[in-house]
Amino acid sequence: MTVYPLTSRADRLNVKVFETRKEMGQQAASDVSSKIKELLSIQENLRMVFASAPSQNELLDNLAADNSIDWSRITVFHMDEYMDLPSGSSKSFGSFLKDKLYDRVHPREVHLIQTTNGAEEECDRYTKLIKEKPVDIVCLGIGENGHIAFNDPPVADFHDPKTMKVVTLDEASRRQQVNDGCFSSLDEVPKEALTLTIPALVSAEFLYCVVPGKTKAHAVQSVLHGTITQDCPASVLRKHKNCTLYLDQDSFGGGC
Repeated sequence: MTVYPLTSRADRLNVKVFETRKEMGQQAASDVSSKIKELLSIQENLRMVFASAPSQNELLDNLAADNSIDWSRITVFHMDEYMDLPSGSSKSFGSFLKDKLYDRVHPREVHLIQTTNGAEEECDRYTKLIKEKPVDIVCLGIGENGHIAFNDPPVADFHDPKTMKVVTLDEASRRQQVNDGCFSSLDEVPKEALTLTIPALVSAEFLYCVVPGKTKAHAVQSVLHGTITQDCPASVLRKHKNCTLYLDQDSFGGGC
């Protein structure tokens, strides 16, 4: 009989597997909350980056419900955003995070990606904001094609000189948005986006990666057992000194 949680390591990556998605989200949120409070005990403020996806729902809901976190000392960012959506669209990642977390906890500062500014102008603006001070914590997921943020395999670069860039989305990445119920058809999913690059994400001191669901099982196995390669962008997490991967039975799908 399997006793959960299961714990292991893949190179430097800490791996925790839970019986249910609910338990996975609760533990991830508990660990993030503990790290927030630990860091705020030794520094005045904190900077965090969040992923925007239904896979993050349990993490975000539990963080929002945790009244022990002092959000008035936390500046928040998000890691990617669609191009070509109407201003204020409910489909935007900024709107998703405002609804799921930011409007519930009222952080010290909220920096949303504004694609209406124009792609290059927004890349410059957001890069300056991100680089003002080090990012302490990134909460991220993994895409069905192994992406982190919108660093799909065709555009992923472990040594990218940029902090944010414009990308053309891989069809597999766009199809995931339909699979997740974010859009009703592939034609509705924007073809371009802005994304923080892989070096920008992994430069954070602590990474917490939450990945539930059967549709992620293949990507998870590539991350855990495959070569560390840009063909599976999330495999880079195995090299990070402080990254934990949270899985449920469905996404784990086969053993560490």
